[in-house]
Amino acid sequence: MKKVELLAPAGDLEKLKMAILYGADAIYLGGEAFGLRKASKNFSIEQIGEGVSFAHERGKKVYITLNIVPHNKDLVGLEEYLLELDRVNIDAVIVADPGMFVIVKRTLPNMEIHISTQASVTNYETIMFWYKLGARRIVLARELSFEEIKEINSKIPEDLDIEAFVHGAMCMSYSGRCLISNYMTGRDANMGDCAQPCRYKYAVVEEKRPGEYFPIEEHDEGTFLFNSKDLCMIEYLPEIIESGIFSLKIEGRVKSSYYVATVIRAYRMAIDEYYKNPEGYKYDSKWLDEIKKVSHRDFTTGFYFTRPTDQAQVYTHSSYIRGYDFVGMVLDYDKETGIATIEQRNRLFTGEEIEVFGPARDYFVQKIEKMWDEDNNEIDVAPHPQQVIKMKMNEEVERYYLLRKGRED
Repeated sequence: MKKVELLAPAGDLEKLKMAILYGADAIYLGGEAFGLRKASKNFSIEQIGEGVSFAHERGKKVYITLNIVPHNKDLVGLEEYLLELDRVNIDAVIVADPGMFVIVKRTLPNMEIHISTQASVTNYETIMFWYKLGARRIVLARELSFEEIKEINSKIPEDLDIEAFVHGAMCMSYSGRCLISNYMTGRDANMGDCAQPCRYKYAVVEEKRPGEYFPIEEHDEGTFLFNSKDLCMIEYLPEIIESGIFSLKIEGRVKSSYYVATVIRAYRMAIDEYYKNPEGYKYDSKWLDEIKKVSHRDFTTGFYFTRPTDQAQVYTHSSYIRGYDFVGMVLDYDKETGIATIEQRNRLFTGEEIEVFGPARDYFVQKIEKMWDEDNNEIDVAPHPQQVIKMKMNEEVERYYLLRKGRED
């Protein structure tokens, strides 16, 4: 059985490394141009090279996004950039526009090309169009059901992979091809600069009664009619695999390292458990419990089972659910003393209870009995951003283990 790929987002080098260490098979990321995520830090060509080396040393792959919808001026420098990407040995590029596709093919004939979800591919005839041009992976539009995906897989060649989003933020526009941001703010979603107007508060105005605003759902804070829930398919892993989806894509290049590590770790555990015994596989609710420990919205299954109903939207607010804070990352650990060196990411106090977790293992809980600063002075609180501290751990840890604590509010 061909094992599925777990594909993770990376907005910077730390997130790339965390995603790989916590179980991703491949990474997708954007460079400083031609991609659709201006809000993430993105990668210089040198950083891409470093990330590719880190990934390849561990048998993982790196895909680069070139999925803008370009105007003439946006194509300037593309050939030179492609040659740089080839020099650092990336594994594939992701494109949405036919013109971009042609330039990639002309410049790097042997480069693997994936067709972005921005291309809105929803049927096997379109897939075969791209396949005959040389594409070897299609990232499906998010508006497809399992039934449609199965039919597609029955009609395409075996050497063509299907990729689909299984987790993360959903766009209210068709496969992300949204013009509202540009219209309202001048920031172009199709050039990677979406202002997320779908999260704004809205009311309805009737044409003949200007100035009278009618909330679409009665609520003190207004209504958020475009505000989709987050996609989460971890409960339906057998259905995903049996539909023929090869690459399970996690959304979130602007998310934190903690988010990436937590979500990838949960899906990694579920996937590995499935392949131990596909026929006897049983979903474990602890995987979803882990995912709920990162900042998220309410969850939906999107279009996979049926067209979304009004229950797929969050009408009452646009805020995230935050039950836990990411508070630290292990930099080093002394097995003899049991002391870990930690980079603080949120305030820590002695006496607090924290959860500690690493790749492919369950978390453990402990109380912070004592902490020391870099000069070995005992401290009661670590208040400074990315302050380096030390504390004794109840169990062995390793570099890149993460610390979190529950929120009181």
